Amino acid sequence: MPGNGEAGTRATGAEATGAGCDGNAEEGAAFALTRGIVILFAVACGAAVANVYFSQPLLVTIGEDLAMSPALVGGVVTLTHVGYGLGLFFLVPLGDMVNRRKLIVAQLLLLVAALTVVAVAPTAALLLAGMAATGLLAVVTQTLVAFAASLAPAAGRGRVVGLVTSGVVTGILLARTASGLIADLAGWRAVYLASATLTALLALVLYRVLPRHAAVAPTTLRYGQLLRSTITLFAREPLLRLRALFCLLIFASFSTLWSSVALPLSEAPYSLSHSEIGAFGLIGVVGALAATVAGRLNDRGRSRQTTGIALALLAASWLPLAFTRSSLWALAAGVVLLDLAVQAVHVTNQTLIYALHPDAGSRLIGGYMVFYSIGSATGAIAATSLYEAAGWGAVCVLGAAFSGLGLVAWAFTRDAAPGPATGATSHRPR
Repeated sequence: MPGNGEAGTRATGAEATGAGCDGNAEEGAAFALTRGIVILFAVACGAAVANVYFSQPLLVTIGEDLAMSPALVGGVVTLTHVGYGLGLFFLVPLGDMVNRRKLIVAQLLLLVAALTVVAVAPTAALLLAGMAATGLLAVVTQTLVAFAASLAPAAGRGRVVGLVTSGVVTGILLARTASGLIADLAGWRAVYLASATLTALLALVLYRVLPRHAAVAPTTLRYGQLLRSTITLFAREPLLRLRALFCLLIFASFSTLWSSVALPLSEAPYSLSHSEIGAFGLIGVVGALAATVAGRLNDRGRSRQTTGIALALLAASWLPLAFTRSSLWALAAGVVLLDLAVQAVHVTNQTLIYALHPDAGSRLIGGYMVFYSIGSATGAIAATSLYEAAGWGAVCVLGAAFSGLGLVAWAFTRDAAPGPATGATSHRPR
């Protein structure tokens, strides 16, 4: 069971985990992680990741403004997500190599520049370049998550990760609603100018608030070794591989819903507007905020049970979702259940894998989140294609299948699944 003792500090070789702690650890340990600072982490995470999703309700308007073909407009979303996926592997691990405070502020300032390019882009080519850079730099979200986890005491790490992760999901769910409202008031370019302004403000605040030294000293690995060690960690840690599989499946299910639910809602009998459809993101926030409960359960030694119950709820959520065409109340209930379940598993995953090697926290979180990207892309592509071919019922079967696979994987591995990172001194299952 990964914990804060042997599990939190054991080494798997220099290539896998890098250097140990030095004198800076005492300065990092003296930093007080107050609830206000945790909320600041959550807000910063939500604001950063929202940039990946702002464009989705704006595609038609952007295409008309810049005279882009439908295929080229589709590249806006694709390039943003490709940039994000690349950033997860190539940028997030840097958090184990350099000072995280400086890295976070630098990435936020570069993100301001990328957002400004998007906001003023006079041509499609410059817009697409700005979108790719925005996705690449938005991975500062995961560096923030790893930093928050490193500053949290082991006994309360699940609660901290849960609260910060709720900010991430809130940002994802509200991004479409916020961008639609701002665009209606001041145009699509105002969305990115507003985000650039907020990001610059957050960079200034975080520069002043975050500790100058982390509780874990940076690794001495070179950049190439750092990237290879991410792969090495997957090869050596069964828990990381299992939790990455859960991540892929739950976000495939999550994306199956959110990438396709606008299709039946925009058709008869509802014929809802984009703003009305976007409002369902507000309902999903209820489930996302409940992720903090999962963090507390993990701190109490309930990670295995939390995972199983959440995966069962995820599968069950597709039953009310199947009645979306006849009841918006059924849709609302399904959305709350699905988002609650996804976040409960996600928070538990991140808390457990971080505790494997706190000195490799950024590599662990970054590598894990690559599977988030794979799952999200798989769900989106499969759901939209299936809706066109077989309708909403088939989409619900697909979402339930992803969820069911996760539940089956949990059932076959639950006896070997480690408990939470709560200060234990061995990897034995609980």
